[in-house]
Amino acid sequence: MWTEKNNQLVRNFEFKDFVQAFSFMTKVAMVAEKMNHHPEWTNVYNKVEIRLSTHDAGNTVTDKDRELASKIDGLPE
Repeated sequence: MWTEKNNQLVRNFEFKDFVQAFSFMTKVAMVAEKMNHHPEWTNVYNKVEIRLSTHDAGNTVTDKDRELASKIDGLPE
């Protein structure tokens, strides 16, 4: 579930292993590139943390972030 904190939408994902985590990140990258809206994220082995905010709106959460979060939620794991 996405939470809003520090002017960002944040969600943590956990996968079976690194390959699944990296595959998920690749899918997110394709969606983000099409939207021209790129996440801040970290990956350690099977864990991915995604942080969304809109930089050109003063680093706040906007509809663009909510739309990307929704599309991420719709990706197959």
